[in-house]
Amino acid sequence: MNVLIVDDESQSRDRLNRLLGELEGYSVLEPSATNGEEALALIDSLKPDVVLLDIGMKGLDGLQVAARLCEREAPPAVVFCTGDDEYGSEAFSDSGLSYVTKPVELAALRDALRKAERPNRTQLAALTRPANEAGGGPRSHISARTRKGIELIPLAQVVYFIADHKYVTLRHEGGEVLLDEPLKALEDEFGDRFVRIHRNALVSRERIERLQRTPLGHFQLYLNGLDGDALTVSRRHVAGVRKIMPQL
Repeated sequence: MNVLIVDDESQSRDRLNRLLGELEGYSVLEPSATNGEEALALIDSLKPDVVLLDIGMKGLDGLQVAARLCEREAPPAVVFCTGDDEYGSEAFSDSGLSYVTKPVELAALRDALRKAERPNRTQLAALTRPANEAGGGPRSHISARTRKGIELIPLAQVVYFIADHKYVTLRHEGGEVLLDEPLKALEDEFGDRFVRIHRNALVSRERIERLQRTPLGHFQLYLNGLDGDALTVSRRHVAGVRKIMPQL
């Protein structure tokens, strides 16, 4: 079976290459991919049978790559490579996805390759679903259906959520998507990472740059990732935003 290695760390790629060389029946495809975009391009050109896919890559991460593969007619099987601090064995057991934990051991890799299958949307959703459904922590990604298919947006890339009638607009580093989830449910799940600044808006604490009062007495919040634009803070929530500013 032809195997494509996808990992942004050279040491991890070298280790996987070496371990695969000790297993019969597997051939490593060259070149390996160092990020998600490269992975998708090499999967198109090299047609691997199995992809060893690192989850924690910058940019397009492993789960996002897998979500793109779900939209294809004949995607390769996938074995996810994960660190201890990313996803636990319980989450993967619930999802049914094949995985190995870094640093990867030979026996674990052999078993994971034997179990490797093509991932589907249901499995990916199981891996990223909320704590009250899966028994783990809050979701690491937000799932949205767009014209491209299913998109998984890492929570770290989310700038804000804004409610508008029955939908919520999620603004992230790469653009915007619409969610069919209540803003209150998002606040309950991610309240430690997002703060409410208006009855219809939640913003990422990590992206807050400054709070500024306008000549007319209104308050505006500037966020990293909005290219100079600002969001209005309601008078009701100004005190709460001011309170967290020294902690940022």
